[in-house]
Amino acid sequence: MSIEITDLTREFVIHRKQEGRWRRRRREVITAVDRMSFSIEPGAAVGYIGANGAGKSTTIKMLTGILVPTSGTVRTCGLEPVRQRRELAGHIGVVFGQRSQLWWDLPLRESFTILAAIHRLDPDRAGKRIHELIEQLEMAHTLDTPVRQLSLGQRMRAEIAAALLHSPELLILDEPTIGLDVLSKQRLRDFLSYERIERGTTLLLTTHDMGDIERLCERVLVVDRGRLVYDGTLTGLAATVRVRRKLVVDLAAPAPDLTDLPGAELVASEGGGIRQRLAFDPQVVTAAQVLTAVSARVEVRDLSIEEPDIEDVVRRIYQSQDSTQNPAPHSSASPPTVDGDAQE
Repeated sequence: MSIEITDLTREFVIHRKQEGRWRRRRREVITAVDRMSFSIEPGAAVGYIGANGAGKSTTIKMLTGILVPTSGTVRTCGLEPVRQRRELAGHIGVVFGQRSQLWWDLPLRESFTILAAIHRLDPDRAGKRIHELIEQLEMAHTLDTPVRQLSLGQRMRAEIAAALLHSPELLILDEPTIGLDVLSKQRLRDFLSYERIERGTTLLLTTHDMGDIERLCERVLVVDRGRLVYDGTLTGLAATVRVRRKLVVDLAAPAPDLTDLPGAELVASEGGGIRQRLAFDPQVVTAAQVLTAVSARVEVRDLSIEEPDIEDVVRRIYQSQDSTQNPAPHSSASPPTVDGDAQE
């Protein structure tokens, strides 16, 4: 298995300031990951999704050996992440959307050379792999540019190339397309699909972009408050929660609200009706059918599709399961301090 975890738990100790004359601090234990179990086979593409604070980043830190589990077991590429962390580094690649593994002030070319030396790659093998990644990710014109001068899209392509330089068995991606434009996202998605097909690389993807999940993953794990609440296909997830997409239409001129459209519901109207948002269930009606119905009434100047929010997906899962569990209320007390890493 590329990943195998059983009853994995991680707790953090926090100290809350209490009101009163002596301002004592109260010790609490927060469970970031709660008895989680799942496995991922080699070559699979899995989306690992959940709201902020759900436990995704904590799980990844345990998978890569950064955090020690409180209890339970975890094996990544057949290795124990903490005890065999150095060996594990040769089997995995990790990309964090807001963190860089490149040398900020060096030209991109030199970052690749240094990383190849760190992984102790044979010079010929390293040269061929770098050349292959440069061609596939269209980075030739940026090789002599310092990393700090790259655009966000260029840097993310470079980060993924760096993570794949040593041809890892498992690639873990944490928000790899955050902040990217539509074209940059599509380029990265196409490359990752190609890499998986050609090399059998296992993908574990955490993201808030449902488009990434839809285009890259065949299986979805949904986590909420540290617990696994769904494990299955994206189609099954959509059927379970009946999550709706939104068609946003910009009209050529202000118009009355587009109500009573078959299979669609008006959820917002802006600018006197010149921009309108229509929610629809993709299991019932397609975006093209909704657009056809809109075009029959008004002239459309532009349009876009908004994917459902991850938070909405989790909320609907609980509704479908008739869960009676309520999220913890927001406290007005002083913010806690945490012993060790934060949950997310």
